[in-house]
Amino acid sequence: MKSVDVAAGTVEYREAGDPSGPPVVLLHGLLMNDAQWDLALPLLPNGFRYLLPVLPLGGHRRAMRPDADLTMPGMVGVVADFLEAMNLVDVTLVVTDWGGPLFLTHYGRDRRVARMVLCPTEAFANFPPGFPGKMTWVASRTTGTLALAMKQMRIGWLRDRFFMFGMMSRRRIPQTVMNAWTDPGLADERIRRDLLNYCRTSFDEDELVRATNRLAEFDGDVLVLWSRNRVMPLAHGERLARLTGGTLRIVDDAKVLIMLDQPERTAEAIGAFLTSPVQSSSS
Repeated sequence: MKSVDVAAGTVEYREAGDPSGPPVVLLHGLLMNDAQWDLALPLLPNGFRYLLPVLPLGGHRRAMRPDADLTMPGMVGVVADFLEAMNLVDVTLVVTDWGGPLFLTHYGRDRRVARMVLCPTEAFANFPPGFPGKMTWVASRTTGTLALAMKQMRIGWLRDRFFMFGMMSRRRIPQTVMNAWTDPGLADERIRRDLLNYCRTSFDEDELVRATNRLAEFDGDVLVLWSRNRVMPLAHGERLARLTGGTLRIVDDAKVLIMLDQPERTAEAIGAFLTSPVQSSSS
C-alpha cells in the first residue's frame, strides 16, 4: 500500500492500471476498505489509473491523528484532501455505501471531480441507512461493542443474517474480503476509536437533504448505477439521476454491494461510462 498525508492523518491507498491514465477514484463503505473492489477491479478497462483510498471508516489500517475531525464534514474533507494531496484533476469519483462524497459540491470541494458514478449509497435523509445502518450505530457505542461486532462479521452464517450483511449483499461476502475489512479494527483500538468519532456525528435530516440536493449544481457527467434493495431504495437512485441529469442503470440480482454481488456487470457498466465521450464540462 502507498500512503499520502492529509490534515486528518496518513491515508493509505492502492493503485492499479495505467499510472499515466485518467484517474478513477474508487471509494468504499462504512466498516469496509479497498478490498470491497477486489472482485470488480481486475475487470475494469485498461488505460485508466485506478486509486483506492482507505478512508477512516473502520476498515483503515492507519489510525488518524487524535485531534482529527472525523465527523461527517471532516470525513468529506478527507476525501477532498486526498484528491488535492495526490494532485488529481478530472477525476471520475465512484461512490458506494457511504454517502459523504455526495456533499463535496455542498462544501465547495468538488472542483477536481469531473464525473461521478453513484452506486447504491446513503443519500437525502437516509443516514444511517435502513436497518443495517441503525444496527451499526447501535454497535458503535464503545470500542468494545465495535470489536464484538467485527468478530461477529467474520462468522459467515451470522453475517448473512438480515441484521448484519444479509440486506447488503445477495451473495456471501468472501471471507478474504471480510477479514481484510475487520483485521485492522480488531488489531488496533485506535481504528475503532476513529470509527466511533464518525458515528458520533449528529445528523440533521433537513440539512442532509439540502446537502444532497446541492448535487444539482454539479455539472459533470453522472452514472447512477443502482440496484433494487431495501437499504438504499431505488427511488433514491432515480431521484439522484433526475437531480444530476445523470443516466440510471440497474444491476439486477444484487443488493447494495453490487461490486461483490455482480462484479462483471458492475465493471461492464462503469467501463462503458469511463470510455464514453464526456458530455459536460468539469465542475
